[in-house]
Amino acid sequence: MKEAVLYDFWRSSASYRVRIALNLAGVPFKSVTIDLVAGGQQSAEHVARNPQGLVPVLDLDGLRLTQSLAIIEYLEETRSVGFLPESAPERARLRALAYSIAMEIHPICNTSVAADVVRISGKEGEAGEEVRIGWMQRHIRKGLVAFERLLDHPGTGRFCHGDRPGLADCCLVPQLYNALRWGAKIEDLSRLQEIAQRCEELDAFSRAHPDNFKPA
Repeated sequence: MKEAVLYDFWRSSASYRVRIALNLAGVPFKSVTIDLVAGGQQSAEHVARNPQGLVPVLDLDGLRLTQSLAIIEYLEETRSVGFLPESAPERARLRALAYSIAMEIHPICNTSVAADVVRISGKEGEAGEEVRIGWMQRHIRKGLVAFERLLDHPGTGRFCHGDRPGLADCCLVPQLYNALRWGAKIEDLSRLQEIAQRCEELDAFSRAHPDNFKPA
């Protein structure tokens, strides 16, 4: 079988999610860096892979897949990894947890959105960077506070749902990496931090950490 190829960026949370999922699924892959800082996502070569000009892009099973959650659910449907529970109500809850990060926090904290916020503010240099940092800190914390409350549910176990990592855990760990990177206040969010710590102790999560993909 042809080796899977993941076009990603070491610090991209969406790529980080997919690296975790591929590791959990036991799917070996080759990582090809698309340098978001240098604008590699807008190159003609990458836009040909994904017209949105985004990462990750995964070549697997003769397919070219985009959108991190769609990729993770494809892995679930084709490899039966256990990212989603069996019952429809439980699946709905787990998806809601994952979506609260991937569709609520992530989009407004995307680097292109933050750059537009700085541009609209009219500030430059250190003042502009303060605007960027403040934006990230405010929206990451707001989203994670809500996530912490969503965990106050009988379905929560050692992980976001039950006692095995699933779709929501693949989203939570990268988002906490971003929270720490931007200095968002999360010290009081103990439950999600405990779950993330359990995840990070697993090989599939630790191997996916951005530090393992950071360019030399």
